[in-house]
Amino acid sequence: MFDIQHKSKGLVSHGVSACAGCGLELIMRNVMSVLGEDTVILIPPGCSALFSGYGNESGLKIAGFQGNLENTAACAAGVRAALNAQGNYHTTVLAFAGDGGTVDIGLQALSGVLERRDRIMYICYDNEAYMNTGIQGSSSTPFFASTTTTPSGKPTSRKNLMEIAIAHDIPYAATASIHNLNDFKKKLKKAMETDGPSLIHIQTPCPTGWRYDPGKSVELARLAVQTGSWILFEYEDGRVTINSKLKDLKPITDYIEIQGRFKHLTEEQKAELQDYTEKYYHRYIKKLENMNIETEEHATA
Repeated sequence: MFDIQHKSKGLVSHGVSACAGCGLELIMRNVMSVLGEDTVILIPPGCSALFSGYGNESGLKIAGFQGNLENTAACAAGVRAALNAQGNYHTTVLAFAGDGGTVDIGLQALSGVLERRDRIMYICYDNEAYMNTGIQGSSSTPFFASTTTTPSGKPTSRKNLMEIAIAHDIPYAATASIHNLNDFKKKLKKAMETDGPSLIHIQTPCPTGWRYDPGKSVELARLAVQTGSWILFEYEDGRVTINSKLKDLKPITDYIEIQGRFKHLTEEQKAELQDYTEKYYHRYIKKLENMNIETEEHATA
């Protein structure tokens, strides 16, 4: 078990305006339990804006502000530079944005931070669409998922944020899931202590956009991992650790049939999605394992 003091006590409002069953609130409370009050948070417009608040009210008792959708990472870099100029190297600078503000419109700013190796911590809570503005598809929306802009199902696969981060050769990057909070907290601590940029990409079930019973959020997050739809791993200084390597995957129908966003699929499309998920999972696991072989060969060369 991951043992840490409950540093989030009093830092997050007892009540927030998140939808019932939203994975985002669970994520924020656990983030604050690890990072504590010595944190500055940058939040763009989106679902997480409920924590930065309205007017003179906020859902958090830490310093921070809400910027624009495209510049969260740039804002974080500016705060980091200002703190460094004051001789403050202990405060954690946290950029906290959704998939739309990260893998789409905010990708350029994030790439700049990773390339410059600014010491900020970036968390992408990924609910797999632009949920705050009407459930429009993002480049993180999975294959065949229905959104208001892809009503018959997204015809392409999702963008791989982790591969983009790893291509920048940053010190630490990890995926996470709300079904395993101990794993998430361990990764948060590593990211917080990283000397350089760090990224955590966490899947965030959304009852409103995914159209499921709000009581099934944690179950869905677990099924995403068990079916190979979400892979848990971490990248540390060139080496990869696969946190949940599965020999046998559960049928994709266990995951998609309790979500309204996949209700339009025919039996043939379900079979196609099953085949795609299995092949992608095994291919990607092998690719991750090969990274370690290449790292070892480079070290001994």
